[in-house]
Amino acid sequence: MIKPNALQKGDRVAVIAPAGPPDKDHLLQGKRVLEKMGLEVVLGRHVFDVDEEPETVYQKRVSDLHEAFFAPAICGVVCANGGFGTAKIAPMIDYEKIQSNPKIFWGYSDITYLLNAIQKSTDLVTFHGPMVASDLNDEQRTKETESSFSPLFTKEIMTYDSHKSALNTLVHGTGEGHLVGGNLTLLTNGLGTPYQVDTKGAILLIEEVGEPAFLVDLKLTHLKQAGVFDEVQGVVLGNFHEESAEGLELRKVLQNFFVSASFPVVDNFHFGHCQPNYGVPIGVNAKLTTTPPQLFVDSGVK
Repeated sequence: MIKPNALQKGDRVAVIAPAGPPDKDHLLQGKRVLEKMGLEVVLGRHVFDVDEEPETVYQKRVSDLHEAFFAPAICGVVCANGGFGTAKIAPMIDYEKIQSNPKIFWGYSDITYLLNAIQKSTDLVTFHGPMVASDLNDEQRTKETESSFSPLFTKEIMTYDSHKSALNTLVHGTGEGHLVGGNLTLLTNGLGTPYQVDTKGAILLIEEVGEPAFLVDLKLTHLKQAGVFDEVQGVVLGNFHEESAEGLELRKVLQNFFVSASFPVVDNFHFGHCQPNYGVPIGVNAKLTTTPPQLFVDSGVK
């Protein structure tokens, strides 16, 4: 496992948009939040680019990612927002050079594909966490979401319990292993590729947003039949951001799907498409307990 260096005030971080251009006002608002943390923020050259030629778009996105990782003055790479298309750029990434230039890489949603691709290909710890434009803008951000960045400076071990959100236990038990996962759709899309999430001996995080219950069930079933749950040590579910009747159906789907699981399962963890949105390092050791429901996560930085 390779941990990137912890951030210090005055460090320079790059903001890139590998899944598509952000809202400019929201990005600048989020940029100011990072600057208040004591960071110097530089924007990737192609953050706002919109190009009608798909291949040009993906080349520009990879170019920004490479420039951010390979520039000696950059200490961290934070994604602006989600979108689509990161699966297309995953084969274009120079993983060997990233492994030689380890640094913080942070995002979620469509960025899930890159989090797992980079972590699996380089053994570098990556970070599933709130993004600059979509989560740190003036309309969306919360103090709790901002606080997700503090472990990058302090190297602290993190504890997530019902003080952060009302966690529900679906299956009791205790599990320990490396932390993996992210967005359900992107985890499913990675099946059968070189970037398929490695869940052997792992604690698996799963989050989603706005998906009807039957599609969540379909994707979970796909993961199960692909063997993803065969050797996991625990599963932590997000709140899936569903309300009213669809939320009730989704709750039934999750309960029915995991009812006979041989590993602990906890849900309503606030990570991903929600506020607050708590960040977690991918690839580090974690422990999940259910009496009470708690997730203990090792520091992702050194």
